[in-house]
Amino acid sequence: MLIDGRASVQFGGDRALWLRVTSVCDKPTYHGWVWLTGYSINLAAGEALARREVFAQIAGLQIQRPITENAPPRSNAASKTRRRGV
Repeated sequence: MLIDGRASVQFGGDRALWLRVTSVCDKPTYHGWVWLTGYSINLAAGEALARREVFAQIAGLQIQRPITENAPPRSNAASKTRRRGV
């Protein structure tokens, strides 16, 4: 997940980070905000750097796969369910 200035001003500009989310806190917070726990990612190596807890706006979170030059393509393990129309 990319967390940048759209999710919280503390991650604006060059302070944006990629976070591999491991949990979402279910405790109540301000409306539209959430606590996320995960690991910041080094895109160049594809490795986790440090465990982080971040407070961010849900509307500003960007769920996407980081693009790295040496990352192998992932195969889609989920099978498709085909249904007949009625």
